[in-house]
Amino acid sequence: MRTVVVGSGPIGTFAGLMLARRGHEVVLVDRDTGPAADGTWRRRGVMQFELPHFFRWIVRQAICEEVPELWSALLLAGGLPATPSGMPAQLTGLQCRRSTFERAVWTFATAEPRLRRVTGHVDDLVLRGGRVTGAAVDGAEVDADLVIVATGRAAKIGDALRAAAEGGSCGFSYAARQYRALPGVALPEWGMPSRAVHDGYETIVFPQDAGTITALFVRPTDDPMLAGVRRNDVFQRVAAAIPNLAPWTDPERFVPISSVCSGSNLVNRYRGQRAATGAVTPGVVFLGDAVCTTNPAAGRGVALGMLQARQLVRLIEQHRELAQVAAEFDDWCRAEIRPWFDDHVHWDATELARFRGEDLDLEDRIPSDVVCACAQVDPSIMAAAGPFLGMLAGPRALDQVQDKARAVLLSGWRPPYAEGPGRNEVAALELALAS
Repeated sequence: MRTVVVGSGPIGTFAGLMLARRGHEVVLVDRDTGPAADGTWRRRGVMQFELPHFFRWIVRQAICEEVPELWSALLLAGGLPATPSGMPAQLTGLQCRRSTFERAVWTFATAEPRLRRVTGHVDDLVLRGGRVTGAAVDGAEVDADLVIVATGRAAKIGDALRAAAEGGSCGFSYAARQYRALPGVALPEWGMPSRAVHDGYETIVFPQDAGTITALFVRPTDDPMLAGVRRNDVFQRVAAAIPNLAPWTDPERFVPISSVCSGSNLVNRYRGQRAATGAVTPGVVFLGDAVCTTNPAAGRGVALGMLQARQLVRLIEQHRELAQVAAEFDDWCRAEIRPWFDDHVHWDATELARFRGEDLDLEDRIPSDVVCACAQVDPSIMAAAGPFLGMLAGPRALDQVQDKARAVLLSGWRPPYAEGPGRNEVAALELALAS
């Protein structure tokens, strides 16, 4: 079978590699030309390229089971296996900057037999007789039995073939800065990012590759008083006052190697394969962020994309009829991927409400972040919360402890905010610098 993959980010490329290794002819189409000869790369249209990442165990497992040489290539590029403290080896993920990860994946795929790259802009899908027969690339048709659209969260290709997306802005914006450890300074050995929820904002520290960390400040998008963290001087001043960030941004231990990178227009969005009528179009499947995008704070994006890619390839191997592949893939995504979207929509909405000073509605479903926090009071909750946090089980795993979490909250307990300045104090620091 000849397959055209539109978009050669990690998920589209991984799907292409799996198909190529099963004997399919694969064409990867991307408007980006890839890393320059001098190693620089300004990944076109990929906002998250410079934002922090941690690649969960699902990513490692998928690569090791499907394309094991790629895992070796990632380690040679500097990626570091990381097991969360006290957790089993099964949960080993990868500490790695997105730029390091994508460069290694791009280079590896370029050398893969049965996989060919085409650089160009995909104008649209080619539709004949009610089925997709290829893609129009810079005005020329590239024929295909199947087109996989993996163009990311802003995907427009094939819009007319699908019902409108559900969801929208998650309500948060990011400011991130990369730092490198000075000689003799050790990186944290947590085996995963360190997340702290403060009064009105969040912070996360990501240990990464090549002696680097990324410090992240997460703020409500509609809070203009915290927008100043996008400036280098403000970010540095604010980070020094926040215990979760201060040790890893201390100029006597770490030196900044980037300016602050902003992440805005972050969304929770879900969009299936079917048109509004419920029909699927044979010859095309949408994949990765083109199906589901969630607030990156929980680090689920690439993991959910890898799960999708593996399921899609399984279905392609099982069925000759591509309409059946698309329909069954849509059903699977609705059952296995959509719950993560629904979970983050509720999590984000209720967290923003708490930042505004509103209390939890205890008659409503308790959001997953609060359920997990309630394990501080009732440790039995961790039997369900632990697998959920590790993505060993989906959000439905928390159904069994909803009543336990509600009982904790009815006692008057609320998840405490992390140590450090609250929103108003951070805003005052920003104003002091501005004046």
